[in-house]
Amino acid sequence: MPQHDVVFRARRALLPDGFQPCEIGVVNGTIAAIEPLGSGLRAADAVELRDDETLLPGLVDTHVHVNEPGRTDWEGFASATRAAAAGGVTTIIDMPLNSIPPTISLDALARKRRAARDQAFVDVGFWGGAVPANLGTLRALHDDDVFGFKCFLLPSGVDEFPPLGADELERALKELAGFDGVLLVHAEDAATIAAAPAGGGRAYGAFLASRPRRAEDVAIAQVIESARRTGARAHIVHLSSSGALPAIAAAKRSGVRLTVETCPHYLTLRAEDIADGATACKCCPPVREGTNRELLWQGLVEGTIDAVVSDHSPSTADLKDLRNGDFARAWGGIASLQLGLPLVWTEARARGIPLEKVVEWMSARPAALAGLTRKGTIAVGADADLSVFAPDEGFVVEAGRLLHKNPVSPYDGRALTGVVRETFVRGERVDFAEPRGRLLRRARP
Repeated sequence: MPQHDVVFRARRALLPDGFQPCEIGVVNGTIAAIEPLGSGLRAADAVELRDDETLLPGLVDTHVHVNEPGRTDWEGFASATRAAAAGGVTTIIDMPLNSIPPTISLDALARKRRAARDQAFVDVGFWGGAVPANLGTLRALHDDDVFGFKCFLLPSGVDEFPPLGADELERALKELAGFDGVLLVHAEDAATIAAAPAGGGRAYGAFLASRPRRAEDVAIAQVIESARRTGARAHIVHLSSSGALPAIAAAKRSGVRLTVETCPHYLTLRAEDIADGATACKCCPPVREGTNRELLWQGLVEGTIDAVVSDHSPSTADLKDLRNGDFARAWGGIASLQLGLPLVWTEARARGIPLEKVVEWMSARPAALAGLTRKGTIAVGADADLSVFAPDEGFVVEAGRLLHKNPVSPYDGRALTGVVRETFVRGERVDFAEPRGRLLRRARP
Protein backbone atom coordinates (compact mmCIF):
# COMPACT_ATOMS: atom_id res chain seq x y z
CA MET A 1 0.00 0.00 0.00
CA PRO A 2 1.21 3.60 -0.67
CA GLN A 3 2.68 5.30 2.36
CA HIS A 4 1.50 8.76 1.30
CA ASP A 5 -1.24 10.42 -0.71
CA VAL A 6 1.26 12.30 -2.85
CA VAL A 7 5.02 12.68 -2.97
CA PHE A 8 6.92 15.67 -4.37
CA ARG A 9 10.41 15.14 -5.77
CA ALA A 10 12.62 18.15 -6.34
CA ARG A 11 16.30 18.81 -6.92
CA ARG A 12 15.80 22.15 -5.20
CA ALA A 13 13.27 22.49 -2.40
CA LEU A 14 13.41 25.33 0.08
CA LEU A 15 13.54 23.73 3.51
CA PRO A 16 14.11 25.64 6.78
CA ASP A 17 17.88 25.12 6.50
CA GLY A 18 18.10 26.09 2.83
CA PHE A 19 17.71 24.49 -0.59
CA GLN A 20 17.97 20.68 -0.60
CA PRO A 21 17.27 17.86 -3.07
CA CYS A 22 14.50 15.91 -1.41
CA GLU A 23 11.28 13.95 -1.50
CA ILE A 24 8.28 15.21 0.45
CA GLY A 25 5.49 12.85 1.45
CA VAL A 26 2.03 14.23 2.15
CA VAL A 27 -0.79 12.57 4.10
CA ASN A 28 -4.21 14.20 4.54
CA GLY A 29 -2.84 17.56 3.41
CA THR A 30 0.02 17.57 5.92
CA ILE A 31 3.73 17.07 5.25
CA ALA A 32 4.45 13.70 6.84
CA ALA A 33 8.00 13.00 5.66
CA ILE A 34 10.99 14.77 4.13
CA GLU A 35 13.75 12.50 2.88
CA PRO A 36 16.79 12.84 0.59
CA LEU A 37 16.04 12.67 -3.12
CA GLY A 38 16.18 9.04 -4.24
CA SER A 39 14.81 7.62 -1.00
CA GLY A 40 11.87 6.15 -2.87
CA LEU A 41 8.96 7.41 -0.80
CA ARG A 42 5.82 5.64 -2.02
CA ALA A 43 2.58 7.43 -2.80
CA ALA A 44 -0.64 7.14 -4.76
CA ASP A 45 0.45 10.15 -6.83
CA ALA A 46 3.77 11.84 -7.55
CA VAL A 47 4.81 15.34 -8.63
CA GLU A 48 8.24 15.36 -10.28
CA LEU A 49 9.77 18.82 -10.65
CA ARG A 50 11.81 19.65 -13.74
CA ASP A 51 15.46 20.61 -13.55
CA ASP A 52 14.67 24.34 -13.91
CA GLU A 53 12.01 24.32 -11.19
CA THR A 54 12.26 25.06 -7.47
CA LEU A 55 9.79 23.91 -4.84
CA LEU A 56 8.83 26.73 -2.48
CA PRO A 57 6.50 27.02 0.48
CA GLY A 58 3.31 28.74 -0.58
CA LEU A 59 3.36 32.47 -0.01
CA VAL A 60 1.23 34.01 2.75
CA ASP A 61 -0.28 37.40 1.90
CA THR A 62 -1.69 39.05 5.00
CA HIS A 63 -2.81 42.27 3.28
CA VAL A 64 -5.51 41.62 0.68
CA HIS A 65 -8.65 43.66 0.02
CA VAL A 66 -11.11 41.16 -1.45
CA ASN A 67 -14.01 43.67 -1.23
CA GLU A 68 -16.76 41.02 -1.08
CA PRO A 69 -19.57 41.43 -0.12
CA GLY A 70 -20.67 44.90 -1.19
CA ARG A 71 -18.02 45.90 -3.73
CA THR A 72 -17.62 42.64 -5.57
CA ASP A 73 -17.32 44.47 -8.90
CA TRP A 74 -13.92 45.63 -7.56
CA GLU A 75 -12.80 42.08 -6.67
CA GLY A 76 -14.28 38.97 -5.09
CA PHE A 77 -13.23 35.77 -3.37
CA ALA A 78 -13.26 33.67 -6.54
CA SER A 79 -11.18 36.09 -8.62
CA ALA A 80 -8.86 37.10 -5.78
CA THR A 81 -8.04 33.55 -4.72
CA ARG A 82 -7.53 32.40 -8.32
CA ALA A 83 -5.09 35.28 -8.79
CA ALA A 84 -3.40 34.38 -5.51
CA ALA A 85 -2.91 30.77 -6.58
CA ALA A 86 -1.54 31.84 -9.96
CA GLY A 87 1.06 33.86 -8.06
CA GLY A 88 2.10 31.07 -5.70
CA VAL A 89 0.10 32.48 -2.78
CA THR A 90 -1.63 29.73 -0.83
CA THR A 91 -3.01 31.76 2.09
CA ILE A 92 -4.54 35.22 2.19
CA ILE A 93 -5.86 37.26 5.11
CA ASP A 94 -8.67 39.56 4.02
CA MET A 95 -8.75 43.17 5.19
CA PRO A 96 -11.91 44.43 6.95
CA LEU A 97 -12.53 47.10 4.31
CA ASN A 98 -13.57 47.88 1.51
CA SER A 99 -16.41 45.41 1.75
CA ILE A 100 -19.90 46.49 2.77
CA PRO A 101 -20.36 45.96 5.63
CA PRO A 102 -16.79 46.20 6.90
CA THR A 103 -15.68 43.45 9.28
CA ILE A 104 -16.32 45.38 12.48
CA SER A 105 -19.02 43.17 14.02
CA LEU A 106 -19.82 39.50 14.46
CA ASP A 107 -22.62 39.76 11.90
CA ALA A 108 -20.30 41.30 9.30
CA LEU A 109 -17.70 38.58 9.94
CA ALA A 110 -20.37 35.91 9.46
CA ARG A 111 -21.34 37.51 6.14
CA LYS A 112 -17.70 37.44 5.04
CA ARG A 113 -17.42 33.76 5.84
CA ARG A 114 -20.64 32.94 3.98
CA ALA A 115 -19.42 34.87 0.93
CA ALA A 116 -16.02 33.14 0.91
CA ARG A 117 -16.97 29.61 1.90
CA ASP A 118 -17.64 28.06 -1.53
CA GLN A 119 -15.43 30.34 -3.64
CA ALA A 120 -11.93 30.09 -2.18
CA PHE A 121 -9.16 28.49 -4.26
CA VAL A 122 -6.63 29.09 -1.46
CA ASP A 123 -7.00 29.28 2.30
CA VAL A 124 -8.58 32.49 3.61
CA GLY A 125 -8.56 34.17 7.00
CA PHE A 126 -9.95 37.50 8.15
CA TRP A 127 -8.76 40.61 9.98
CA GLY A 128 -11.26 42.56 12.03
CA GLY A 129 -11.56 46.31 12.01
CA ALA A 130 -11.10 48.81 14.86
CA VAL A 131 -13.23 51.94 14.45
CA PRO A 132 -14.51 54.41 17.04
CA ALA A 133 -17.92 52.74 17.29
CA ASN A 134 -16.68 49.23 18.16
CA LEU A 135 -13.96 50.03 20.69
CA GLY A 136 -14.64 48.12 23.89
CA THR A 137 -16.17 45.20 21.96
CA LEU A 138 -13.14 43.91 20.07
CA ARG A 139 -12.81 40.83 22.29
CA ALA A 140 -15.91 39.32 20.69
CA LEU A 141 -14.35 39.40 17.23
CA HIS A 142 -11.08 38.08 18.66
CA ASP A 143 -12.96 35.17 20.25
CA ASP A 144 -14.57 34.48 16.86
CA ASP A 145 -11.06 34.04 15.47
CA VAL A 146 -10.17 37.12 13.48
CA PHE A 147 -6.39 37.29 13.30
CA GLY A 148 -6.11 40.87 14.59
CA PHE A 149 -7.48 44.34 13.91
CA LYS A 150 -6.87 47.03 11.30
CA CYS A 151 -7.31 50.75 11.89
CA PHE A 152 -6.67 54.05 10.13
CA LEU A 153 -5.34 57.27 11.64
CA LEU A 154 -6.87 59.39 8.87
CA PRO A 155 -9.92 58.96 6.61
CA SER A 156 -9.78 55.55 4.95
CA GLY A 157 -11.41 56.52 1.67
CA VAL A 158 -14.70 54.81 2.53
CA ASP A 159 -17.19 56.39 4.92
CA GLU A 160 -18.17 53.14 6.62
CA PHE A 161 -14.66 52.67 8.05
CA PRO A 162 -13.80 55.86 9.98
CA PRO A 163 -10.38 56.55 11.54
CA LEU A 164 -9.25 56.50 15.14
CA GLY A 165 -8.10 59.66 16.85
CA ALA A 166 -5.04 59.69 19.10
CA ASP A 167 -7.02 58.87 22.26
CA GLU A 168 -8.93 56.15 20.44
CA LEU A 169 -5.69 54.59 19.19
CA GLU A 170 -4.52 54.37 22.80
CA ARG A 171 -7.85 52.85 23.86
CA ALA A 172 -7.68 50.25 21.11
CA LEU A 173 -4.13 49.24 22.03
CA LYS A 174 -5.02 48.98 25.73
CA GLU A 175 -7.99 46.79 24.86
CA LEU A 176 -5.91 44.50 22.63
CA ALA A 177 -3.16 44.25 25.24
CA GLY A 178 -5.70 42.55 27.50
CA PHE A 179 -5.89 39.52 25.19
CA ASP A 180 -2.62 39.89 23.25
CA GLY A 181 -4.26 40.98 20.02
CA VAL A 182 -2.39 42.84 17.31
CA LEU A 183 -3.37 46.21 15.86
CA LEU A 184 -2.50 46.85 12.21
CA VAL A 185 -2.18 50.58 11.60
CA HIS A 186 -2.44 52.64 8.44
CA ALA A 187 -0.07 55.25 9.77
CA GLU A 188 -0.36 58.65 8.11
CA ASP A 189 -0.93 61.78 10.18
CA ALA A 190 -4.11 63.59 9.17
CA ALA A 191 -2.94 67.02 10.32
CA THR A 192 0.30 66.81 8.34
CA ILE A 193 -1.60 65.86 5.20
CA ALA A 194 -4.17 68.61 5.78
CA ALA A 195 -1.33 71.14 5.84
CA ALA A 196 0.25 69.78 2.63
CA PRO A 197 -0.60 71.00 -0.90
CA ALA A 198 -3.90 69.68 -2.26
CA GLY A 199 -2.35 67.62 -5.06
CA GLY A 200 -5.16 67.50 -7.64
CA GLY A 201 -4.75 67.10 -11.39
CA ARG A 202 -2.52 64.96 -13.59
CA ALA A 203 0.92 65.80 -12.16
CA TYR A 204 2.33 62.91 -10.13
CA GLY A 205 4.72 65.27 -8.38
CA ALA A 206 1.80 67.26 -7.02
CA PHE A 207 0.13 64.11 -5.72
CA LEU A 208 3.36 62.99 -4.08
CA ALA A 209 3.70 66.36 -2.34
CA SER A 210 0.18 65.97 -0.99
CA ARG A 211 1.17 62.81 0.96
CA PRO A 212 4.61 63.75 2.35
CA ARG A 213 6.91 61.31 4.09
CA ARG A 214 6.57 63.36 7.26
CA ALA A 215 2.93 62.27 7.53
CA GLU A 216 4.05 58.67 7.91
CA ASP A 217 6.97 59.51 10.15
CA VAL A 218 4.80 61.47 12.60
CA ALA A 219 2.08 58.83 12.72
CA ILE A 220 4.53 55.96 13.19
CA ALA A 221 6.17 57.80 16.07
CA GLN A 222 2.72 58.11 17.66
CA VAL A 223 2.05 54.38 17.23
CA ILE A 224 5.43 53.52 18.73
CA GLU A 225 4.81 55.58 21.83
CA SER A 226 1.29 54.23 22.30
CA ALA A 227 2.54 50.66 21.89
CA ARG A 228 5.33 51.37 24.39
CA ARG A 229 2.90 52.72 26.98
CA THR A 230 0.32 49.95 26.60
CA GLY A 231 2.62 46.98 25.97
CA ALA A 232 0.40 46.00 23.06
CA ARG A 233 1.44 44.50 19.73
CA ALA A 234 1.38 46.99 16.85
CA HIS A 235 2.03 46.42 13.17
CA ILE A 236 2.68 49.16 10.60
CA VAL A 237 1.11 48.33 7.26
CA HIS A 238 2.47 49.31 3.82
CA LEU A 239 5.49 51.35 4.93
CA SER A 240 6.56 53.70 2.15
CA SER A 241 8.66 56.29 4.03
CA SER A 242 12.29 55.45 4.68
CA GLY A 243 12.32 58.38 7.09
CA ALA A 244 10.60 56.23 9.72
CA LEU A 245 13.21 53.46 9.64
CA PRO A 246 15.52 54.85 12.39
CA ALA A 247 12.60 55.26 14.80
CA ILE A 248 11.32 51.76 13.99
CA ALA A 249 14.75 50.22 14.53
CA ALA A 250 15.19 52.04 17.84
CA ALA A 251 11.74 50.98 19.02
CA LYS A 252 12.45 47.35 18.26
CA ARG A 253 15.79 47.49 20.08
CA SER A 254 14.08 48.95 23.13
CA GLY A 255 11.51 46.16 23.31
CA VAL A 256 8.45 47.76 21.75
CA ARG A 257 6.32 45.00 20.25
CA LEU A 258 6.38 46.35 16.72
CA THR A 259 6.42 44.72 13.30
CA VAL A 260 6.43 46.38 9.89
CA GLU A 261 5.55 45.44 6.33
CA THR A 262 6.18 47.02 2.96
CA CYS A 263 4.81 46.15 -0.48
CA PRO A 264 6.03 45.25 -3.96
CA HIS A 265 5.08 48.63 -5.41
CA TYR A 266 7.33 50.48 -2.97
CA LEU A 267 10.21 48.13 -3.81
CA THR A 268 9.82 48.16 -7.60
CA LEU A 269 8.36 51.50 -8.72
CA ARG A 270 9.95 54.97 -8.52
CA ALA A 271 8.25 58.35 -8.50
CA GLU A 272 10.70 59.56 -11.17
CA ASP A 273 9.31 56.98 -13.61
CA ILE A 274 5.59 57.61 -13.06
CA ALA A 275 4.13 59.64 -15.90
CA ASP A 276 1.65 62.42 -15.29
CA GLY A 277 -1.86 61.00 -15.50
CA ALA A 278 -0.70 57.44 -14.74
CA THR A 279 -3.31 56.85 -12.06
CA ALA A 280 -2.84 53.07 -12.23
CA CYS A 281 0.17 53.86 -10.01
CA LYS A 282 -1.81 55.74 -7.36
CA CYS A 283 -1.71 54.29 -3.86
CA CYS A 284 -1.72 55.76 -0.36
CA PRO A 285 0.84 56.26 1.01
CA PRO A 286 2.38 56.92 -2.40
CA VAL A 287 5.25 55.43 -4.35
CA ARG A 288 8.23 57.65 -3.53
CA GLU A 289 11.60 58.51 -5.05
CA GLY A 290 14.29 56.03 -6.05
CA THR A 291 16.56 57.00 -3.16
CA ASN A 292 13.72 56.24 -0.76
CA ARG A 293 13.15 52.88 -2.47
CA GLU A 294 16.77 51.84 -1.95
CA LEU A 295 16.55 52.65 1.74
CA LEU A 296 13.46 50.43 2.03
CA TRP A 297 15.47 47.59 0.51
CA GLN A 298 18.20 48.28 3.04
CA GLY A 299 15.61 48.21 5.83
CA LEU A 300 14.45 44.80 4.65
CA VAL A 301 17.93 43.34 4.46
CA GLU A 302 18.78 44.67 7.92
CA GLY A 303 15.55 43.33 9.43
CA THR A 304 13.98 46.66 10.33
CA ILE A 305 11.14 45.80 7.94
CA ASP A 306 9.77 42.33 8.64
CA ALA A 307 7.66 41.32 5.67
CA VAL A 308 6.54 42.02 2.12
CA VAL A 309 2.82 41.70 1.33
CA SER A 310 0.75 42.95 -1.57
CA ASP A 311 -1.77 45.45 -0.17
CA HIS A 312 -3.85 44.24 -3.10
CA SER A 313 -6.40 47.06 -3.30
CA PRO A 314 -8.18 46.92 -6.66
CA SER A 315 -11.11 48.85 -8.03
CA THR A 316 -12.99 49.12 -11.28
CA ALA A 317 -11.20 50.86 -14.13
CA ASP A 318 -13.52 53.87 -14.04
CA LEU A 319 -12.66 54.53 -10.38
CA LYS A 320 -8.98 54.70 -11.32
CA ASP A 321 -9.95 57.60 -13.64
CA LEU A 322 -7.62 56.27 -16.32
CA ARG A 323 -9.14 58.45 -19.04
CA ASN A 324 -8.61 61.76 -17.25
CA GLY A 325 -5.65 60.80 -15.10
CA ASP A 326 -6.65 63.01 -12.17
CA PHE A 327 -4.79 61.84 -9.07
CA ALA A 328 -7.25 63.57 -6.76
CA ARG A 329 -10.22 61.68 -8.22
CA ALA A 330 -8.65 58.27 -8.78
CA TRP A 331 -9.03 55.42 -6.31
CA GLY A 332 -5.80 54.87 -4.39
CA GLY A 333 -4.86 51.24 -4.63
CA ILE A 334 -2.69 48.84 -6.65
CA ALA A 335 -3.67 45.33 -7.68
CA SER A 336 -0.65 43.02 -7.51
CA LEU A 337 -1.73 39.79 -5.80
CA GLN A 338 -0.75 37.58 -8.75
CA LEU A 339 2.58 39.35 -9.40
CA GLY A 340 4.16 39.79 -5.98
CA LEU A 341 6.75 37.02 -6.15
CA PRO A 342 8.17 37.82 -9.62
CA LEU A 343 8.10 41.55 -8.87
CA VAL A 344 10.13 41.25 -5.69
CA TRP A 345 12.36 38.46 -7.02
CA THR A 346 13.25 40.47 -10.15
CA GLU A 347 14.43 43.40 -8.04
CA ALA A 348 16.04 41.27 -5.32
CA ARG A 349 18.00 39.26 -7.85
CA ALA A 350 19.40 42.43 -9.40
CA ARG A 351 20.66 43.38 -5.91
CA GLY A 352 22.26 39.99 -5.20
CA ILE A 353 19.60 39.02 -2.65
CA PRO A 354 18.93 35.26 -2.67
CA LEU A 355 15.56 33.69 -3.38
CA GLU A 356 15.35 32.14 0.08
CA LYS A 357 15.37 35.63 1.63
CA VAL A 358 12.55 36.78 -0.64
CA VAL A 359 10.49 33.75 0.33
CA GLU A 360 11.17 34.38 4.02
CA TRP A 361 9.82 37.93 3.65
CA MET A 362 6.76 36.79 1.69
CA SER A 363 5.91 33.50 3.40
CA ALA A 364 7.42 32.72 6.80
CA ARG A 365 7.31 36.28 8.16
CA PRO A 366 3.66 37.05 7.23
CA ALA A 367 2.67 33.62 8.57
CA ALA A 368 4.34 34.50 11.87
CA LEU A 369 2.54 37.85 12.00
CA ALA A 370 -0.83 36.11 11.77
CA GLY A 371 0.16 33.21 14.03
CA LEU A 372 -0.23 30.67 11.21
CA THR A 373 2.06 28.02 12.64
CA ARG A 374 1.29 25.46 9.91
CA LYS A 375 1.95 27.86 7.03
CA GLY A 376 5.02 29.44 5.47
CA THR A 377 7.43 26.51 5.68
CA ILE A 378 8.21 23.12 4.19
CA ALA A 379 8.53 21.05 7.35
CA VAL A 380 7.06 17.90 8.83
CA GLY A 381 3.73 18.77 10.43
CA ALA A 382 3.12 21.83 8.25
CA ASP A 383 0.35 22.12 5.70
CA ALA A 384 1.56 20.96 2.28
CA ASP A 385 1.11 24.41 0.74
CA LEU A 386 3.66 24.50 -2.09
CA SER A 387 4.47 26.33 -5.28
CA VAL A 388 6.52 25.23 -8.26
CA PHE A 389 8.64 28.20 -9.30
CA ALA A 390 10.92 28.65 -12.31
CA PRO A 391 13.24 31.40 -11.03
CA ASP A 392 15.10 31.96 -14.31
CA GLU A 393 12.14 32.12 -16.70
CA GLY A 394 11.13 35.57 -17.91
CA PHE A 395 7.79 36.97 -19.03
CA VAL A 396 6.12 40.26 -19.85
CA VAL A 397 3.07 41.34 -17.82
CA GLU A 398 -0.16 41.60 -19.79
CA ALA A 399 -2.78 43.20 -17.55
CA GLY A 400 -5.66 41.72 -19.54
CA ARG A 401 -4.43 38.18 -18.88
CA LEU A 402 -4.12 38.52 -15.11
CA LEU A 403 -6.79 36.79 -13.04
CA HIS A 404 -7.65 39.93 -11.04
CA LYS A 405 -11.23 40.95 -11.78
CA ASN A 406 -10.25 44.30 -13.31
CA PRO A 407 -7.38 44.53 -15.85
CA VAL A 408 -5.69 47.58 -14.33
CA SER A 409 -2.00 47.29 -13.48
CA PRO A 410 0.94 49.69 -13.24
CA TYR A 411 3.07 46.72 -14.36
CA ASP A 412 1.42 46.25 -17.76
CA GLY A 413 4.23 45.67 -20.27
CA ARG A 414 6.89 45.22 -17.59
CA ALA A 415 9.46 42.43 -18.09
CA LEU A 416 9.84 40.23 -15.00
CA THR A 417 11.79 37.14 -14.02
CA GLY A 418 10.30 34.14 -12.25
CA VAL A 419 7.22 32.12 -13.21
CA VAL A 420 4.90 30.22 -10.89
CA ARG A 421 4.02 27.07 -12.83
CA GLU A 422 1.87 25.21 -10.31
CA THR A 423 0.42 25.76 -6.87
CA PHE A 424 -0.69 23.17 -4.32
CA VAL A 425 -2.85 23.77 -1.24
CA ARG A 426 -2.53 21.00 1.36
CA GLY A 427 -1.02 18.78 -1.32
CA GLU A 428 -3.82 19.28 -3.86
CA ARG A 429 -3.06 20.97 -7.17
CA VAL A 430 -5.06 24.16 -7.70
CA ASP A 431 -6.94 23.55 -10.96
CA PHE A 432 -8.67 26.99 -11.08
CA ALA A 433 -12.00 25.21 -11.65
CA GLU A 434 -12.94 23.64 -8.30
CA PRO A 435 -12.43 25.83 -5.21
CA ARG A 436 -10.93 23.72 -2.41
CA GLY A 437 -9.57 26.42 -0.11
CA ARG A 438 -10.56 26.50 3.54
CA LEU A 439 -11.56 29.30 5.86
CA LEU A 440 -8.96 29.73 8.59
CA ARG A 441 -9.42 30.52 12.22
CA ARG A 442 -6.89 31.96 14.61
CA ALA A 443 -4.78 29.36 16.38
CA ARG A 444 -5.60 29.05 20.08
CA PRO A 445 -2.82 28.85 22.71
